[in-house]
Amino acid sequence: MSARAGRPLTQGQVLWTPPADARERFEVGRYMEWLRTQRGLDFNDYEELRRWSIADLEAFWASIWDFFEIRAHTPYERVLGSRDMPGAEWFPGARLNYAEHMIGRDEDVDVVAIVAHSQSREPSELTFGDLREQVARARAGLQRLGVGPGDRVVAYLPNIPETLVAFLASASLGAIWATCPPEFGARSVLHRLGQLEPKVLLVVAGYRYGEKLVDGREQVAAVRDALPSLEAVVHVPYVGGTDDVLPDTVSWDELVAEPAQLSFEPLPFAHPLCILFSSGTTGLPKAIVHCHGGILVEHMKNHAFGWDLRPGDRLQWFTTTAWMMWNALVSTLLLRASIVMIDGNPAYPDLSFQWELAEKTRPTFFGLSPAFTMACRKEGLEPGRLYDLSSIRMLCEAGSPLPLEGYEWLYRQVDSEVYLNVGSGGTDVCTGIVQGTPMLPVYAGEMSGRCLAVDSDAYGPDGKPVVGELGELVIKQPMPSMPVAFWNDPDGSRYRDAYFDHFPGVWRFGDWVMFTERGSSVITGRSDATLNRGGVRLGTSELYSVVEEIDEVLDSLIVHLEGQDELLLFVVLRPGLELDGALEARIKGALRTSLSPRHAPDTVVAVTAIPRTLTGKKLEVPVKRILTGAAVSDVAASDTLVDPASIEPFAAYARSRAHPKGKESEHA
Repeated sequence: MSARAGRPLTQGQVLWTPPADARERFEVGRYMEWLRTQRGLDFNDYEELRRWSIADLEAFWASIWDFFEIRAHTPYERVLGSRDMPGAEWFPGARLNYAEHMIGRDEDVDVVAIVAHSQSREPSELTFGDLREQVARARAGLQRLGVGPGDRVVAYLPNIPETLVAFLASASLGAIWATCPPEFGARSVLHRLGQLEPKVLLVVAGYRYGEKLVDGREQVAAVRDALPSLEAVVHVPYVGGTDDVLPDTVSWDELVAEPAQLSFEPLPFAHPLCILFSSGTTGLPKAIVHCHGGILVEHMKNHAFGWDLRPGDRLQWFTTTAWMMWNALVSTLLLRASIVMIDGNPAYPDLSFQWELAEKTRPTFFGLSPAFTMACRKEGLEPGRLYDLSSIRMLCEAGSPLPLEGYEWLYRQVDSEVYLNVGSGGTDVCTGIVQGTPMLPVYAGEMSGRCLAVDSDAYGPDGKPVVGELGELVIKQPMPSMPVAFWNDPDGSRYRDAYFDHFPGVWRFGDWVMFTERGSSVITGRSDATLNRGGVRLGTSELYSVVEEIDEVLDSLIVHLEGQDELLLFVVLRPGLELDGALEARIKGALRTSLSPRHAPDTVVAVTAIPRTLTGKKLEVPVKRILTGAAVSDVAASDTLVDPASIEPFAAYARSRAHPKGKESEHA
């Protein structure tokens, strides 16, 4: 493999090809064989299968229902009652429950479901049997608190087993779930959970982040005082010690004290399951309502055919409860695969932590973020030499674009037989849109394919598909996991404005994408942050991949102020370095040579950190708004950021531009 031979990769270079026995080895191949024998449909390859899945949505989703043996208390009348977007009606008449499919069957009781690792507790494991018992007990406890269908049960909890137990117990009753991680401050929590008028709130009194013990009692008090609809607060013991006490609460032990019979409320397919929130960096977070049936069938399909998960597998992917990846992580249980739940600082005591944990927990599927991967590479980490990673069958990257160098580094560290699955999706559909599958090759610098039954495309400004050039990522037909609504949006106007204001009847996702002739794709960033200078449009990730290859630069953020046609580049330098004229000239020269003269920045500014959300996304649009006069408080809640102090240098720089007589140093 060329990546291991030391020669630089080129975009589109094939790094992995499906083996000859792919149909027998992989879950999507098993599905294709099932379609041949059970439906009389014979497809030569994945692309033929994908084209059928979007040409005949009804037949495809009916086959998913049967292939995964969806358990419905009443059958569906038809697959699609309405195809309208928005407003598609999926599987009318069916009554089911997501939680019923999550807790396993009787034969699974001794199979490990959860392996939990925490910086606040000792490691622990739960079998499917343990999970069933805990969910039954928590369900009974919630019923004693008066919870029923449609009530909101919300959590201010980390990624721990109790969070999953409470989620499934709520779902089993038909209650609606939402959560925030304890790293969020009270203001951010209330911006989200305060929209929902919850009946029950689950909390921890504090948490540990690396070596730091954070007392959360003041934040919890502020949240509960501002939620007049609350009828109960449940305290989950977590950090231990005398500080782990909350007055006037129901203890977790009390909630789960009584044995109970496990049962599940039969619910319509579109009954709300959970509410996920947009990042909230540009306004009040959107409260996105997902339904039982949509998440069930979509995650069954995505996790089996995209991630190749099956009974006995194990998935490790660090996430907080703020990210849609938490929902994707726990849905692994649908396929009788186990999960590794991690809470705390994912880079403590250093960047080796997640790799070392993979050696201990032996995942077959290991998920990473591109920011973490590139940080490991930049630090010269060699996890492939230091740790036994032989259990890993698939690596997955999501959250932001992965530069070409990330592909090369990963294949240097992990066995060349591992499938590197780079994908992109979003909170809005709680799944992938474009990603790999082991029926397709791995192409360096690209996402290998389009997900089944996701009718994705790139649209040019005229609303027509484009291939081989950048365009707006769109979805042209309904998906079961599209939101059923936004909360508190009775006429649907906010929903329509969010997705359908640009191309009528077509979902505009907000990403800037290029599809190749072979069906792979490259996402270069958010379309509202795309750099358009002199008629040449460029995705921000393309610029970052050049800048962050410069040894002195650890991180960067680019902003185009269209009004002045000014390109500002902010860089984080290695400790002890300063931005002098020579380095600035080298940065500009690298961009001029690698991209275009039009995309060499007018100004380079050194900052101490780049503001990122807790899910790792750079705050390109909020920073742009700050530089054009918006107040920080209007565009970014500090407690939704990895480093709340990271936004202040940008505000200071904006002030210096507005008042040039008192201009501050460009070393902000």
